[in-house]
Amino acid sequence: MKIKAKLKGDEVRVKVLVKHPMLTYDQAKKKGTDANFITHISSRVGDRVVFDASTSQFLSKNPLFKYRFKANGVKKGDEITVSWTDLSGKTVTEKKAIK
Repeated sequence: MKIKAKLKGDEVRVKVLVKHPMLTYDQAKKKGTDANFITHISSRVGDRVVFDASTSQFLSKNPLFKYRFKANGVKKGDEITVSWTDLSGKTVTEKKAIK
């Protein structure tokens, strides 16, 4: 996962690139495997949830998430924590300092 988070004015702009094959039910059936795609992604700064989304098989392979949130006390150097869970139950969590 690659994370970029920049503080600009009173908002933080975030880009998250998730490396995942995102196999839909149809694709998995053709390959003879189980479907597996990201079902949930969330971001936190400290105890504050700044992004939370439930997803389904509609996302493309290696999806890119872009979002913004109001800084409200967030400053450069604070850490943003991004975590996602897929259909198989795998959870990945990474942290990155806000620039």
